[in-house]
Amino acid sequence: MQIFILTISPETFQGPFNCGLFQKAVDKGIVKVDIRNIRDYTHDKHHTTDDSPYGGGAGMVMKPEPIFEAVETIKAELAQQEITGVPVILMTPQGQLFTQAVAQKMNQYENMIIICGQYEGVDERVREHLVTEEISIGDYVLSGGELAAMVVVNAVVRLLPGFLGSPQSLLSESHTDGLLEYPQYTRPQEFRNWAVPDILLSGNHAEIAKWRENQAIIRTKQRRPDMIERAN
Repeated sequence: MQIFILTISPETFQGPFNCGLFQKAVDKGIVKVDIRNIRDYTHDKHHTTDDSPYGGGAGMVMKPEPIFEAVETIKAELAQQEITGVPVILMTPQGQLFTQAVAQKMNQYENMIIICGQYEGVDERVREHLVTEEISIGDYVLSGGELAAMVVVNAVVRLLPGFLGSPQSLLSESHTDGLLEYPQYTRPQEFRNWAVPDILLSGNHAEIAKWRENQAIIRTKQRRPDMIERAN
């Protein structure tokens, strides 16, 4: 998978994408992240990427010209490799709510371009004529789309084959089947007089599976009752 990220703050991504499992995935060639500075696609001496909104109002709006030029440059590069139809995703609090199902859909993309919004957002012509998908990671506002892009990229890339040591880890995670994950325990068997449930020590895998399923349903009902009707 190849992911292009357009941002005015490329240094933001240095930590999260350069350590741990993500760095290993990059080293193994599972994913390639190409971070582009939107300012590199401006043509004035101040590298201006924003301007005041027409009609007045607080804040600044990201200009369309450098964003269009950045996306069109990337698409031209990909076209030389006979790659077309690349999704262009805008991180915005006005977008579709990002869920595990959305991550699984995006996991099928071989290439994608992510635009990180800033300030009061992007010029509406970017939305109307360039962007193919708009995504929000929650009903709140961040100072920029960079943090949201990190969340989306991590959630999508960890689904790629070879990212996790065991593919089985993906099967029982929270939200994979619409439920929250069951409780997990490890050694020691007893800690401060709190013992691991006997069923997990029984060796009866069928009964353990039933217990885990029941616990997942109970936990989801208690913490996220809104999920129960949609759960598998």
